[in-house]
Amino acid sequence: MLDINVINFIEWGIIGYFLIFNSVYLLLVISALLYVRKQLLQNEVVKPSGLFKSNLYKTISILVPAYNESSNITESVESLLKLEYPDHEIIVINDGSSDDTLEQLISYFDLEKTDLFYEETVEHQTIRGIYKTPEFPILTVIDKENGGKADALNAGLNVSESDLVCSIDADSILEQDVLKKLIQTFIQHKNTVAAGGIVRVINGCTIRNREIEEVHVPDTLLGRLQSVEYIRAFLFGRVGWDYLNSLMIISGAFGIFDRKAVLEVGGYLTDTVGEDIELILRLHRHNMEEGHDYKIRFLPEPICWTEVPNDYTSLRNQRNRWHRGLADSIWRHKKMLFNPTYGYIGMLVIPFFLFFELLGPIIQIGSYAYLLAIILIPGLFNTSFVLLFLAASIIYGMIVSLIAILAEEIAFKTYSSYKDILVLTLYSFLENLGYRQIHAWWQLSGLIDFFKGKKSWGKIVRAGFDQEES
Repeated sequence: MLDINVINFIEWGIIGYFLIFNSVYLLLVISALLYVRKQLLQNEVVKPSGLFKSNLYKTISILVPAYNESSNITESVESLLKLEYPDHEIIVINDGSSDDTLEQLISYFDLEKTDLFYEETVEHQTIRGIYKTPEFPILTVIDKENGGKADALNAGLNVSESDLVCSIDADSILEQDVLKKLIQTFIQHKNTVAAGGIVRVINGCTIRNREIEEVHVPDTLLGRLQSVEYIRAFLFGRVGWDYLNSLMIISGAFGIFDRKAVLEVGGYLTDTVGEDIELILRLHRHNMEEGHDYKIRFLPEPICWTEVPNDYTSLRNQRNRWHRGLADSIWRHKKMLFNPTYGYIGMLVIPFFLFFELLGPIIQIGSYAYLLAIILIPGLFNTSFVLLFLAASIIYGMIVSLIAILAEEIAFKTYSSYKDILVLTLYSFLENLGYRQIHAWWQLSGLIDFFKGKKSWGKIVRAGFDQEES
């Protein structure tokens, strides 16, 4: 039988964990809302169009890694060709697809193989050919041997000659003025080395010709749960960290980088499944060690729309990989942990992600197991602990998610009807009853797989967007 002092220590430790975790996200949401409103007001004063009239903009290369994307690759490229920006190019990297992705591109855009000189600053798998067409001079297609997403991005980095590179997934949709909005921080703050924008859930939206006409919540249970998650953790969580100049993650689905800064740190690592978070940590580490004045930003207005998994297996595989990527990145940069040389990143952000995000699933699963044990084993039931646990873990989590939904509507007014807001409000409660617990189990499995040395991405099934053609 455990000593009563040990039991009290365990129980108060569990309650304290959930109180701190949810309180941090509540503070991030509140600070992010104030920060977002301030930024939106500033954007009303400083219009992006003024930057281009003054020729203050920078050139941008959009890097699109593509592996077996034949079903939608031509539509994706067509939508990118319509982006509103005075000087950008699109570089599609066919990463050794086993389907007819390359053939679709060559046929549709009438591409021809060309000799294009480039300097191989960072290593990648062999490039088999580079294709261009006079009809679309801003389009370049690289065909290379398979090496994974990071390897494909490295090939794009080498071929690009632009000031900035924007990496997006082949199945994502960018709003047409997104580059104009995102470029502002690179112009106003010339020491910016990276910036990310909002990634929103496209499932359920009305799409015409690869453009969003109406925004709605997804039709499926998993899609709606992920919508709440994206708003709370991926939108307001990251805006909040940006407020502290301590952003640690820019989504691999949509980020823009100073090309020279990325090349200076060696490009993307190809032996990790978390190339996005690892690159950001490496940029922080390098610039702090060199004593550079720099910024890594997250902006609330530039929007990228992406499809989220709709089936259990795909979502499990995705979250497993994300957690392995987080574990790998923190391990690679463990030197930064509790190291005052790295400021907020070393003393606050990495410790938070280590104890509350990476190791959090161990505490969460252990907490639920302990709760079940004291309920089922006679003589162990503790009413005070059960009530405090439910309040700190479930009810407090619901409140944070609800505040995030309301803050999103106040700041952005994204959704097309009040029905969508009511649905998200309902799911802000449901997300804490089952989904978070299952999600913690996926993360714990990812942590175990990391220690086993698993490197594969895991299969994710994409249903594709339903489009209305004009």
